[in-house]
Amino acid sequence: MLHFERDEFAQRRERVLAEMAHRKLDAMLLFAQESMYWLTGYDSFGFCFFQCLVMKADGEMQLLTRSADIRQARHTSILGTIVVWRDRGNADPVIELRNMLDDMGLLGTRIGVEWLSHGLTGAAGLAVNERLGSFASLKDASDLVPMLRAVKTEAEIAYVREAALLADEAFEVALPLIGPGADEADILAAMQGHILKRGGDYPANPFIVGSGRDALLCRYKSGRRKLDANDQLTLEWAGVKAQYHAALMRTVIVGEPSERHLALHRAATEALAAVEAAMQPPQSFGDVFDAHASVMEKHELVRHRLSACGYSLGARYAPSWMDSPMFHVGNPAEIVPNMTLFAHMIIMDSETGTAMTLGRTYLTTEGDPEPLSRLSLDLPIAG
Repeated sequence: MLHFERDEFAQRRERVLAEMAHRKLDAMLLFAQESMYWLTGYDSFGFCFFQCLVMKADGEMQLLTRSADIRQARHTSILGTIVVWRDRGNADPVIELRNMLDDMGLLGTRIGVEWLSHGLTGAAGLAVNERLGSFASLKDASDLVPMLRAVKTEAEIAYVREAALLADEAFEVALPLIGPGADEADILAAMQGHILKRGGDYPANPFIVGSGRDALLCRYKSGRRKLDANDQLTLEWAGVKAQYHAALMRTVIVGEPSERHLALHRAATEALAAVEAAMQPPQSFGDVFDAHASVMEKHELVRHRLSACGYSLGARYAPSWMDSPMFHVGNPAEIVPNMTLFAHMIIMDSETGTAMTLGRTYLTTEGDPEPLSRLSLDLPIAG
C-alpha cells in the first residue's frame, strides 16, 4: 500500500536528518499525521488519539500508537518498530512514550517537538511538557518537517496533477446541475462522488457549498437550500489523490449577474493576475499577499477582502487541507520552485450581499507559476 518508492522515503529522511543536524537535535517527536505520512507512508486518522513517531539523529524511527492502528501502520508504512499503548482506565500514553524514549537511549538529549499540530491536543501537550521536560531538553521544531514538505518531489507533483484533474472534472460534472431550483445537496454529491468514483480520496476538510447569503461564507455549514431563479453559489473544493490536494474556488451566478457581481469579478481576476506575477522566486509569501492587497485597495475593496489570499497545499489530514506557508502580510517565507500553492481571491460584500471568489492551484517554477487547472477564469453563469 505504499504510494511512493522506498528510495523516495529514504531521500525525505535524509533531508530531515540534515535539518536536525543543523539545529543540533538528537531526535524528533512527530505528532502531525502529515509528517508521519510523508516520512513513512503511515496513513491513518488515528491521530485523533495520542500517537507519536520518534525519529533519532541516526535515522532510527519508532511509532507509538494504539492497538487499532498497529495493522494500519504495518500495512501502509515502511515502519519496522511499532509500540502499542493500551486503552485502560488509568492509561497514560505519555509515560509509555517516555519509556520508549528511554529504551532508545534519549535520556538527557536535545529533542525537537512538533507542538503546532492537530495531532497533539492541548491536554496531551501539557502532559508531554510535564512528563518529558525533566527527561530531555525539549525544543520547538514545529516548522521543521512542514517547511521541507512544502517543496514537492516529482513523485508528489504527479499526485498533485492527478488531484487537479479530478478537481476540474468535479466542477464540469456539477456545472450542468446548477440552475433555478437546483438542490445544493445534488451539486455537492456530484462533485464529491465524482472524485471518489475516479479513485480520489476524501478531502481534509469538507467542500464549501453555499448559495444566497450563505455564498458569503468561507466555511462549510450543515443544511441545504435550493437555488432561486437569480442566485449566487460559492464553491470551494479540492481534488485529492493519495492525500495530496489541489483546490479550486468559484462563485457561480444563477440567472443574470448584477453589476456588482461583474465589478467584483473584474477585481478578482486582476488580483489573481497580480498574484501570479508575484508568485515566483525570489519573492516571498508576504510579497504575494501584498500584490493581492494592492489590487483590492485600488478597487476600494479593503473592507471586503480577507487577511490572507492562499496557502501551500500537499498531503493533509482533517480538520483542514490548508498547509503552511500562507500568503499573508509580512510572511518572509520564500517562493521556490516545486511548491504547490493555492491562491484564492475572496471578496465578500456584506453591505450588498454580494459574493465573488476565484481561486486555483499552481506549481511554482523558476519563473511564472504553472496553473494546474484547465478551467476558465471567466465568470461562470448558469440557468
